[in-house]
Amino acid sequence: MRILTFLMLSLCAAATHAQQVVRIVVPFAAGGVQDILARTIAPELGPLIGKTVVVENRAGAGGTIGNALVAKSAPDGNTLLLAAASHTITGHVYAKLPYHPLEDFTAVAHVGTVDYVLIVNAKLPAKTVAELVAYAKANPGKLNYATAGGGSATHLSMAYFASVTGIDMVHVPYKATNEAVNEVLAGRADAVIASTIGALGFTKDARVRMLGVTGAQRSKFVPELPTIAESGVPGYAFDSWMGLLGPAGIPKATLDALNGAVAKILQNPATLERLDKQGVMPRALSPEAFAALLREDYARMGRIVKAAGAKIE
Repeated sequence: MRILTFLMLSLCAAATHAQQVVRIVVPFAAGGVQDILARTIAPELGPLIGKTVVVENRAGAGGTIGNALVAKSAPDGNTLLLAAASHTITGHVYAKLPYHPLEDFTAVAHVGTVDYVLIVNAKLPAKTVAELVAYAKANPGKLNYATAGGGSATHLSMAYFASVTGIDMVHVPYKATNEAVNEVLAGRADAVIASTIGALGFTKDARVRMLGVTGAQRSKFVPELPTIAESGVPGYAFDSWMGLLGPAGIPKATLDALNGAVAKILQNPATLERLDKQGVMPRALSPEAFAALLREDYARMGRIVKAAGAKIE
């Protein structure tokens, strides 16, 4: 009986240990900015929290499928979402969602911010933002732009650009930023606004031309590029936060442990070097500060969506 009891307890302990897996859900296909960032931090997060951390791609519907999966998960800290500005965008772009971007989520840990680059196929005659706008106005509806999906940051940033410049371009959605960039490289799409992480590898590629960055200031990653605002589109600015969210109701002790672990990761020189190469500007925030940032970004994206007229029924 003692042996049997010991075996049963051992099996229970093994089963409990086997269940200690944390999923980081990426709501877009592999290869995109969120996927790359998730796979950068996952191996370091696991040892810090004493669990196995895996990355799971749940792409579709501009990220809303993956978002909904996390929103409906148990609030035990074992299911997280690597989210970005698309998370707050979809709350305004989609007419109906099975979750609320703020109320149904917990702000776990802010990782950093990324900005974006306007890229066009080199076959286009435009060599500047102003020339692209002029060419698009002379050819209304004849140019298209690729995105990581309806409601994604790559979609809204371009829809916003088209709106404030008064140009008419056709939206062609894909499932990840790298897919959208590949379409421009192949000449099947005319333009894309991609995160710097998706653009840095093509700065010297003759197939494409980079015209400007979307941030309010020039990017340290491509300092030679002007901002879109200084290129003749005053007031235009677009960037994205990136961080981990979880379902609403995660216990404070679990939340603090996850937040603290990410803060430690962002102090690791090797990690900081990798993030720098990926175009991510790291910044740790407390859960409360991150939640405040989410509320501010939700309001900001509401204004941009309204200005861009981007809606998905």
